[in-house]
Amino acid sequence: MKPVDKGTLKVGILGGGLSGVAYAFFSSRKGYDVTILEKERVLGGLMRSINENGFTFDIGGSHIIFSKDAEVLDLMLRLLGENKVRNKRNTAILYKGRLVKYPFENGLSDLPLTENLSCLIHFLLARIKRRRKHVNLKEFFYNTFGKAISEKYLIPYNEKIWKMKVEDISLDFIGRLPNPKTIDVVKASLGIGSEGYVHQLYFYYPRRGGIQYLIESLREKIAGNVLTNFEVKHVKNDSGKWIVSNGLMENVFDYVVSTIPLHDAVKIFNAPREIIESTRRLKYNSLITVAIGLNKLRFKNLSWLYIPDSDIHPHRVSFPSNFSPENAPKGKASILAEITVRQEDPFFSKNDEEIADIVVDELDRIKMFSKDDVVYTRVFKIKYAYPLLDSYYRENIDKIKTFFDNIGVKLVGRFAEFKYINMDDAIKNAASHLNISNLREYK
Repeated sequence: MKPVDKGTLKVGILGGGLSGVAYAFFSSRKGYDVTILEKERVLGGLMRSINENGFTFDIGGSHIIFSKDAEVLDLMLRLLGENKVRNKRNTAILYKGRLVKYPFENGLSDLPLTENLSCLIHFLLARIKRRRKHVNLKEFFYNTFGKAISEKYLIPYNEKIWKMKVEDISLDFIGRLPNPKTIDVVKASLGIGSEGYVHQLYFYYPRRGGIQYLIESLREKIAGNVLTNFEVKHVKNDSGKWIVSNGLMENVFDYVVSTIPLHDAVKIFNAPREIIESTRRLKYNSLITVAIGLNKLRFKNLSWLYIPDSDIHPHRVSFPSNFSPENAPKGKASILAEITVRQEDPFFSKNDEEIADIVVDELDRIKMFSKDDVVYTRVFKIKYAYPLLDSYYRENIDKIKTFFDNIGVKLVGRFAEFKYINMDDAIKNAASHLNISNLREYK
């Protein structure tokens, strides 16, 4: 932003997901006059929650609260206040009908002996070779984990969730992946317990209200305006002022921040044809979530379960009633199944009842529960869920960002910047766009 009198600067924030709400929170605390424009009737985006028949579900997939960054975690916990539950992660992978501790390399002793030894030997061979140069995600897997772990779990699971070959996934994704210690994998093979992803070994979750409670808590602290049911259709700059319209009414701002998906934003901002074409080449996955209420639950202590099998639609199943006792009526339980799809996939076009029936049948078949115990189902479809960083991603995103830089529009958030960020990253990212380094000053 240009140095101006902050009290007079009117900022329009397009989109009310976590990135938009966090940006509004920080910028309003700095003295800007902010307005969030959100097309849905409630804020939250991927972090919206619903409560029906006594069940609470996060419709954009289960979200938990953790962070390696102590300042971000402290801010999120302050926002929750007393409305929080602390849980110890208990996560597994469903591999050939048995539960294997997550992450896979920490659960080798749960495998049959021959597979355990194969995974360990190939892992150690990869460590001896120590090939540090990776061209794509597949090479990273082989060079870091070895052939057996890669082929038994990492490759099938990642190709299932991302809907693309791992050799086509960009190195930009690798920053999110672990590099396990050799001693920990050896100990895991011997059955000596060790934990991976220790920064999320304990996680927090709202006791009531689902993950959307975090959004609502942020909203209460924003000194500004929130307009819901306002779908931005046109944005233009007129004599240095930004005019934002939903087709019926207009709002005028000095500065505009866009958190909406690039595929929609380039049309709204009337980008030239070559920029629209670059955006079309950016790939993404959509998400279907299936909320299931149950009379009883087989896995009473699990947090979530990964399913690499290609003949089962869900790639991950979480257990909201294990996150908080208030996520299900007394004596009941809940499951949330997540399925990534491309929009052109015929499965995405099926009606909700058919999708629910298919998923319930599949989870019954793998003995997740008995379908006779199902008392509630609901299906949600999210168009923009996961940006895909393929080998052509970088050249396309650079052109698009240059266009928005040139017209003076800041892009903030997962689908605006087209990068895969978690909740804590979204908050920290919004703060960094405003040159805020000390989050402990914001309460």
